[in-house]
Amino acid sequence: MAEPNFAWIYLVIFLAIPLARIIPRILKKRGIGQNFSQPPPQNDFQSGFTENKLNVTETQEIDSSKPQSKNDLVLGALNRGSKTFESIQKNTGLDSQELDSILEDLEKNGLLKVIQKQGILGPKTELYPTDKGFKQYYS
Repeated sequence: MAEPNFAWIYLVIFLAIPLARIIPRILKKRGIGQNFSQPPPQNDFQSGFTENKLNVTETQEIDSSKPQSKNDLVLGALNRGSKTFESIQKNTGLDSQELDSILEDLEKNGLLKVIQKQGILGPKTELYPTDKGFKQYYS
């Protein structure tokens, strides 16, 4: 009696399914097939006008929520989860001397607490906003 050959099952599981997920990503990255997936734009004047009106109001709200000073910019980075000097510097775009003076000022005012931790590669310094710093940024 001959045993059935089920090798095709392995081919389907280990090749076809991953390829079905990878091929659309590759096509999307290269820009092939974009015209088919996007709906055609509507030429309706009224809907375009309301969309533009919404975009203007959204940008006005974003502009009003921007930090007013560099201290607020650093507090915002701290409240969004930046813990190290390098990540705060990367997120704010400030140079190291200016950022160092701002962090010292925030620490003196009680808006920031500095915690020294022992890491695998040696000691590391983490910066956290205090409750006072959190309230000042969001008020």
